Amino acid sequence: MADVQRPDAAPPPIIRRADYVPPAWRVPEVALDFMLDADETWVRATLSVVRADSGAGMPLALDGGGQKLVSLRVDGVPATWRTDGDRILIDLPGNAHRIETECVIHPATNTQLMGLYASGGLLCTQCEAEGFRRITFFPDRPDILSRYTVRMEADRATYPVLLANGDRINGGDLPGGRHWAQWRDPFPKPSYLFALVAGDLAVNRDRFITRSGRGVDLGIWVREGDLPRTGHAMAALKASMAWDERVYGREYDLSVFNIVAVADFNFGAMENKGLNIFNSRYILADPETATDADYDAVAGVVAHEYFHNWSGNRVTCRDWFQLSLKEGFTVFRDQQFSADQGSAAVKRIEDVRLLRAAQFPEDGGPLAHPVRPDSYIEISNFYTATVYNKGAELIRMMATMLGWDRFRRGCDLYFDRHDGQAVTCEDFVRAIEEGGEADLSRFRLWYSQAGTPRVTATLDHHGTAATLRLTQSLAATPGQPVKQPMPIPLRVALFGAETGRRLGEERLIVLEDAAAEIPFEGLAERPVLSINRGFSAPVIVETTRPAADLALLSAHDDDPFARYEALQQLMLDTILADLQGRIDHAPVIAAMRDVLGDAARDPAFVAEAVLPPSEAFVGDHLPAIDPEAVHAARERLRAAIGGALVDDWRGLHDRLKAGAYELTPAAKGGRRLRTIALSYMFAAGAADAAARAWAQFEAADNMTDRQGALAALASSDAAERPRALAAFYDRYRGDALVIDKWFSTQALSTRPDTLRAVIALAAHPDFTLANPNRVRALIGAFAANQRAFHQADGQGYRFVADMILALDPINPQTAARMVPPFGRWRRFDPDRATLMTAELNRILAVPGLSRDVFEQVSKSLA
Repeated sequence: MADVQRPDAAPPPIIRRADYVPPAWRVPEVALDFMLDADETWVRATLSVVRADSGAGMPLALDGGGQKLVSLRVDGVPATWRTDGDRILIDLPGNAHRIETECVIHPATNTQLMGLYASGGLLCTQCEAEGFRRITFFPDRPDILSRYTVRMEADRATYPVLLANGDRINGGDLPGGRHWAQWRDPFPKPSYLFALVAGDLAVNRDRFITRSGRGVDLGIWVREGDLPRTGHAMAALKASMAWDERVYGREYDLSVFNIVAVADFNFGAMENKGLNIFNSRYILADPETATDADYDAVAGVVAHEYFHNWSGNRVTCRDWFQLSLKEGFTVFRDQQFSADQGSAAVKRIEDVRLLRAAQFPEDGGPLAHPVRPDSYIEISNFYTATVYNKGAELIRMMATMLGWDRFRRGCDLYFDRHDGQAVTCEDFVRAIEEGGEADLSRFRLWYSQAGTPRVTATLDHHGTAATLRLTQSLAATPGQPVKQPMPIPLRVALFGAETGRRLGEERLIVLEDAAAEIPFEGLAERPVLSINRGFSAPVIVETTRPAADLALLSAHDDDPFARYEALQQLMLDTILADLQGRIDHAPVIAAMRDVLGDAARDPAFVAEAVLPPSEAFVGDHLPAIDPEAVHAARERLRAAIGGALVDDWRGLHDRLKAGAYELTPAAKGGRRLRTIALSYMFAAGAADAAARAWAQFEAADNMTDRQGALAALASSDAAERPRALAAFYDRYRGDALVIDKWFSTQALSTRPDTLRAVIALAAHPDFTLANPNRVRALIGAFAANQRAFHQADGQGYRFVADMILALDPINPQTAARMVPPFGRWRRFDPDRATLMTAELNRILAVPGLSRDVFEQVSKSLA
């Protein structure tokens, strides 16, 4: 175990789920009065507080975070109080009081981007998870639900638009060029859902009529020049509202729904009641500046934040350990929505690829934690793939086991029973259980046990019968050395080895115990196993299916995900065999040729299927990762596929050249497959690859084609490479979201000099640590580049560690998100492990390290 110590101070306290106690005081009503200014904002708060049943003899505790307290009065009289760290404690004699505070805050210097801060001339808020305490003193916990009335006053010329939660109820002009507005949110909400925006904004307005006939005014607020790029987001919002009514029976409840896009934002977006605040990258889209993936992301994130109106706002979390209550459920809902809007098969493949890239490594490393964590030091560190994406898979498994109708009855019961409450994951499972008339007592283990289960599957064939033998295991994770078997729903089918036809109906097998045997009868030919179809469970399935069986499934399986999975497994097996000195690319090439036959019918699916497993995914299947060896083996496979099928790739690249730009599933699939064909031509060393890439780059009428060509050139030695990078930058200089693509494309390059290029880019005039998007585009992308980050001399580690240390005083949340790649040091050779732990210890030794980074680093070393 590596040495873990904090030289400058005692370790920060650990918050434990088991220590939860209900609030001693409730706050039914909150009135806030803001005198807004970027340099100095005055905040007057009036809290109506009521002692809770559990609060006998307890003081009122108000959380704070760096603001200056000017005055504090209780029932109109100056109060006495004491401090406990950043908290104010007030001993109150009665059961109901009025608390008045006046504070001063400084938005312009708030680089953490939590609370009220300045961004590009705007004033805006981010209060999840614990940002509201940086605005005013308040019992800042999610189980305090209050009705808010907000008055804002500001200079009209600087801040002509004043927005807050709920409905605007009053406003007007004031002397001296000032004005004011008052907003009222009629629904009780926790403080983390408070929102305020002030600035010079233009609006795209629309209207939605709910199924009960109510009109809802919609507005997307952006800078004037960005207004033409808001149409897709507005269409997605209206589609989301209609979808939630149709699929879940949930109608919007206010008369106004506003979205504001800001440039500086730690997250993707925030679901504040009636006033969603978005990272601009998830609102702005047009063909010239946004890829097809960007369009899909905008629609998915808009849907996600809108769906939170019920799964997160009307029913919210009791405490932050229950974060997946809202996030896991809402990710599942936005995945359903996106699947309904386009190709369900491609969407499922994308979701699983993300889960395997982000969550499986998290489950297998030092930062592993249950979907419902047991403890934390800094809650911002638990906005993780486990809470979000694995949490969504838990919801999906319940829906799979119960069937849609029973699952929907459970959801209806959950919303009806807990509307206006702050509840737990257990409350959700109980509602699904009761509404769906199911026993989910064993399933609850999925919420409390960390780690990714492994399922071994062996199919023994004897005559006209077969036996499927299944076992499950779950490795030890930090704090959980012993695990219990969990219910694992596996969709299973058999296919004939000679005919490729399905043998009987698909079966849903729920593996409840450590092992099980499942008989199959009446088989007319040797069966080939198709298992975990649709990725029905977030598990690793280990089978011994030969290459011929995988090729058969990739050609004939009637479940699209299973077809994709078979070809992926075939490519993975081939790369792993190569790493052991057994090189045979022929089975993959033959299977790939068959799959390409579907390109005209379903280019989007083919584009997903023909991509080889990522280097990181390959590494996860090795006892110790050798990044250079993995890169070389994967490149040999790509070269073999590219070379053997070069005429097919060339033909696809010609045939898929589109006419007028369309944003249809078929057009998007064609663009993606065309760029993949180009990448295979580069892998094959085709003489015309660079010229084709340059021609695609120059002729592109959309960002998908242009960036696809740029990415292919960026990883090459072609003479066109520097010309394309310069042309891209010159075309889009000043457009921050597109320049982010320019940075990330170079950071993800597979060239051996990528580290040197990234170090130079960190000194580029357009690079800044103040903008989280820019940090993620360069530093985050580089850390995800397995070969470059894990350069044998350790300079990649040194560079990222330097960036973490530079960023921590500015924005500790974003800095902490750069730490996890170091935590995988145990998966690499001893030399790299030593270099990674040395950087972690170097970070830990710095005085004044934030709680965010301290927690990530100390857990990575433990």
